[in-house]
Amino acid sequence: MISLIQDISNGRATDIQIMTVAAIILFSFLILLYFIIKPDNKKAKERINRIVYKARGTSQTNTERVSIRRQSEGSGNVKLDSLVKKLTPKPDLLRDKMQKAGLHPNLGRLFIISIIVGILSFVGFHFSTNYPPLLGVLYGIASGLASPHIGLFILKKRRQKKFISLFPDAIDLMVRALKAGLPITEAIKNAGEEIADPVGTELAKVTNGVKIGGKLPDELAKAQDRLGLQEFQFFTVALSIQTETGGNLAETLANLSDILRKRKQMKLKIKAMSSEAKASAYIIGSLPFIMYMLIYLVNPNYATQLFTDPRGQFAVGVGLFMIALGCGVMYKMVKFEI
Repeated sequence: MISLIQDISNGRATDIQIMTVAAIILFSFLILLYFIIKPDNKKAKERINRIVYKARGTSQTNTERVSIRRQSEGSGNVKLDSLVKKLTPKPDLLRDKMQKAGLHPNLGRLFIISIIVGILSFVGFHFSTNYPPLLGVLYGIASGLASPHIGLFILKKRRQKKFISLFPDAIDLMVRALKAGLPITEAIKNAGEEIADPVGTELAKVTNGVKIGGKLPDELAKAQDRLGLQEFQFFTVALSIQTETGGNLAETLANLSDILRKRKQMKLKIKAMSSEAKASAYIIGSLPFIMYMLIYLVNPNYATQLFTDPRGQFAVGVGLFMIALGCGVMYKMVKFEI
């Protein structure tokens, strides 16, 4: 590795050696980025799940939850779905991501989208650059594998954000219905009819499951699997405990609505306090690109050598790696779990 770096710095490296070093740097960057931004609230979620199932008097395992989730999924293209399941290391994880994004959990469709994105990325890279085809193939594979996950992540965050903003209003409607003398299932049904998606859709699925013979805690657990939100988990815990112990459910849900609104206010306060660090990350991360554009406007021949010379290409790779690593560290510093 050291000899390869020396060859690149001296301009004696071949294209294969440059691609090898670039692949090693990219792989190391992905590993470091995973350990930087991976979620740390797994233990908290497991503890909340134990409380829910203890209140229900059951001990539902992960396997049982997966089987229940699969029963609620559509068949789709069975052959293609089974083929993707064999090729994918964690198909259940992809299904969870698609459900949390509000999509039908069809792995075959996701596989087709990945192939199309990979082919388009390879064609665009091949016709827009003069690099070897092998590098274009690697770029197409990386784009095909990463783009569906990025798209699902964006859709999931957008859906969860909308759900969190509407859920306290839905709980307030349930409180009013309970004070009027309606049972909890009717209160959930009325809230599902009045509140927009995705809250209305999920509450309608809960009431429909109760109508066909399911128990309310079980249907709430299925909805939690589809959403993956702590706010809805609090609602599930409150209803499960109240079912076992009794008490004033309207007052409990009113307190829960107030807590959820305070959590939202705290998140907004944290966002405002961390805005300075985020602005610093944006400015520092954009400075190298701004300086390159200024140098290119002054002396284009001097600036283009950074991409035509092997030493410049190696420097660009190292620089991008360090910028991404620094942005990941700053992102971890300003991210808080409430």
